[in-house]
Amino acid sequence: MNRIEMIKAAAEKGQIKKAIGNVAIRKKSIKEEMKLHKKLTKSMKKAGHQAPSSLEAFTPENMYYTDKETQEFIAGSSIMETYQSMRNQDEY
Repeated sequence: MNRIEMIKAAAEKGQIKKAIGNVAIRKKSIKEEMKLHKKLTKSMKKAGHQAPSSLEAFTPENMYYTDKETQEFIAGSSIMETYQSMRNQDEY
């Protein structure tokens, strides 16, 4: 082996080491991305009831208010107070 061949071999070996280092860095970044993806997927599964598919406008559970929701809305508004005062006036 002459000197030029040894230099070429060393350069190729250095490139291989560099390529292996790049692969390790890429694998690490891919692993971190997958970890983040798993975390996001898990959180999306937990929030499935809030997904756009569950907010269909024409499903019965979204078309109508429940009696409880209606009572809570009316109790917190001035409509109920006005109704009570008008009802008391009519009783006299």
